[in-house]
Amino acid sequence: MMLVRQIPSSSPVFSAEYRTGATSTLGLRYGQFVGNYVRQGTWGRFILTEYLMVREEDFTTDSLASYLHLLPAQVAKLAERGAVPGRKVSGQWKFSPAEIHHWMEERMGLLDDEELAQVEGVLERASNEDTQPVCIADILPEEAIAVPLEARTRSRVIDAMSNVAAASGLLWDAAKMADAVRAREEMQPTALDNGVALLHPRRPMPSIMSESFVAFGRTATGIPFGNSRGIMTDIFLLICSTDDRGHLRTLARISRLISDIGFLDNLRAAENAPAVRRLVAHKESELK
Repeated sequence: MMLVRQIPSSSPVFSAEYRTGATSTLGLRYGQFVGNYVRQGTWGRFILTEYLMVREEDFTTDSLASYLHLLPAQVAKLAERGAVPGRKVSGQWKFSPAEIHHWMEERMGLLDDEELAQVEGVLERASNEDTQPVCIADILPEEAIAVPLEARTRSRVIDAMSNVAAASGLLWDAAKMADAVRAREEMQPTALDNGVALLHPRRPMPSIMSESFVAFGRTATGIPFGNSRGIMTDIFLLICSTDDRGHLRTLARISRLISDIGFLDNLRAAENAPAVRRLVAHKESELK
């Protein structure tokens, strides 16, 4: 594990267990925002999910530490404080992969581009599949882009985005996807403060799609979509994933893209589907 620097004991953000020792850059950042959350007594402002997934072997303290690039002692202390979801079995901490994945998703909204890039690296190394970053341009078919998206209410947006996704030929049941996304939005709106909503069901739905992909829609004007500050939403991305890790990798990549206000301005000015896809591809080429 790469050691980068000691954490100063005077840091106003890190809690006591982070004031000695050193870990990877990603470990420091995870420590930072978890400590900050515990101190403030609040939880994520991004997306809350209740993903269920096909049963995987639980993480142990050691394997979760390796996965998150933290020290095992740090993971144990976070678990003891309830800052990371886990349970004790025969005196040993066990961590559900599904709960860890949506715990990570909750916190992505707190990270800047550099930190999101580090999260991408963690997820890529943890994947047993392709170790290359997810390329949104490659999984965003032009057939799944609607400019403009003909919808003026939240319910109509969800239906329209599901239909746009189905137009790609990769989604077989638009109605089932719409119902799942609607249930997810009722639980916790995904509308962000930058006018973007990241639609997705509560759990991956591999039975109704041939592969993971993303659909894009832009309404002519902003509409109320549940943002906590009342900000209007006009850009919608529907993340259609077949597994949890793939969903997190896609979410991390999209989060990096939409953190650039200039990129969002360009998307709002794009005249058609090919232009949207070109903008996405160009922006991704700039990411390190």
